[in-house]
Amino acid sequence: MKNTLSYVIENRILKKLVLSKSVDKEILRTTGRLIEIKGEIYLALESFMADGKAIQKNYPESEAVAKITELVPSAYKQVNIITSQGDAEIKVSKKDKITVIDKIKREKTNKVQIEKNNRDKNYIIPDGEPVDFLIELGVQDKNGRIFDKKRSKFRQINRFLELVSDVEADIIKGNDLYILDLCCGKSYLSFAIYYYFTKIKGLTIQMDCVDLKKDVIKYCGDVAEKLGYKGLNFVCGDINDFKIKRAPDLTVSLHACDIATDIVLAKGIDSSSRVIMSTPCCHHEMMGQLKPKGEVTDVLLKHSILKQKFADSLTDALRCKVLEINGYEVNALELIDPEETPKNVLIRAVKKGKMSSGDAEKLKAEYKEICDMFGINPYLWDAFAK
Repeated sequence: MKNTLSYVIENRILKKLVLSKSVDKEILRTTGRLIEIKGEIYLALESFMADGKAIQKNYPESEAVAKITELVPSAYKQVNIITSQGDAEIKVSKKDKITVIDKIKREKTNKVQIEKNNRDKNYIIPDGEPVDFLIELGVQDKNGRIFDKKRSKFRQINRFLELVSDVEADIIKGNDLYILDLCCGKSYLSFAIYYYFTKIKGLTIQMDCVDLKKDVIKYCGDVAEKLGYKGLNFVCGDINDFKIKRAPDLTVSLHACDIATDIVLAKGIDSSSRVIMSTPCCHHEMMGQLKPKGEVTDVLLKHSILKQKFADSLTDALRCKVLEINGYEVNALELIDPEETPKNVLIRAVKKGKMSSGDAEKLKAEYKEICDMFGINPYLWDAFAK
């Protein structure tokens, strides 16, 4: 066990370490990764607790192997080591006999990029500085410390703002912005976008955030009122029925389920939103429609898990094409590390003007050909591609 651990740490090929089958039932599991703090390498261990808390501790590289061997087998009965050159598994029997299944290739060294400590990152919203909405939403304490279990949410917020800032020249065409957040949920991103454009960019915003959940909308409305976020409005209702005031400068949604994402995109297109940013979730519609033609497509869809992944990708690819047909320049981007959430694709579309009829017809023909090949009729096709 020590040899395997030493090799993956010394050669910088460790992607993730997972300690499971905890002796202490209050601890669900512990994950580990290499990080850099002030030029030194540390093993960061994060323990996820049964009560929802997460506890992180960092150990210098020189102490990392000793720390893991101290925990196994006394505290954990299984370790999975994921590297850039294969994986290894360490199992502990009922009699505390340790078995190492090592499938890590050692003929080359494919080093993993080691993340620097978050405090060294140049975040749009800096780590360690108190921000009113982050405190109210339970991401920070009053001193600006990010709660361990909310660190991935903090990274997600900053990553989203980075992707917004990349296209802000297409969003900002005046001092008074109109922004939509459809299917806003608890509205972490709603507050972040408002904060970015008002507090950082010094602009005036009218922002409508819509969701069906009454309790969530009331909570977010109360927070906005408490913070004095004028112009940030929370509306309880169906996004289908929501009346958009004028062409939005930005339309966003995070993890709108299944065709709710299509409805968001349709609303953005129909209202001529300058920029649309949407992270899809739960691609159920395509799975129920797929009826491929031909042996090649049958092979692609033979296995359920691969069929699901294919359906997800095909759904989002066709969404991108509908946006292109309607005059948008489109990018499919990674929102956050897929290890934190598998729903990490963000569709970003920037309005570039009406497409020529010839180009639009060509894209429509390509779209229809794909739909015919797989026997599908996506929601967004009926709305905007015909």
